[in-house]
Amino acid sequence: MYTDIPSDEVIAKVVENLKERNITPIIVDTKEEAFTEIKKLIPKGGSVMNGSSKTLNEIGFVDYLKEGNHGWDNVHENILKEKDKAKQARLRKESVLADYFLGSVHAITEAGQLMVASASGSQIPSYAFTSDNVIWVASANKIVADREAGFKRIEDYVSPLENKHMQSIGYPGSTIGRVLIIEREIMPNRKITLIFVKEKLGF
Repeated sequence: MYTDIPSDEVIAKVVENLKERNITPIIVDTKEEAFTEIKKLIPKGGSVMNGSSKTLNEIGFVDYLKEGNHGWDNVHENILKEKDKAKQARLRKESVLADYFLGSVHAITEAGQLMVASASGSQIPSYAFTSDNVIWVASANKIVADREAGFKRIEDYVSPLENKHMQSIGYPGSTIGRVLIIEREIMPNRKITLIFVKEKLGF
């Protein structure tokens, strides 16, 4: 049930509710179209940081960012290049100030609320406040009835899959350390964009 793409009528309802909450929705049919929209949104010279996201991997964004043929300032790469541990830790903290911060969400209510689960919370400052431009890519299968259903999706579906994923790449596992709920954007200098994809992606 968590992988089903809802009807166009439901998606249209969510889109209108997102607009009322000052969140810009973009609807696409495929992951390739989602990737194209991202490239349209980020100008050359912009500093770019991304949170851990299976969706961003699946659409090809992470590999594209690593390749370096985009003209963006890759903040993640700058962090990895720094060998001094203290300086690297400082760069990680400063990464929340990137012009563009990309990731995904784990549940979207029909009323237009967005829910993000995180173990460490490292992406939450950018999502909530520090980055002027936040771009989320999410499958429309993440639409749920309400916040209660969103928590259930996170606890029963997202968290077990993320735990298995982390174990598969050599970590002990994962946990739900924090859950952020975006009700609306009120800051005039910030733009939040949600790219809805009408195919299954991520968790």
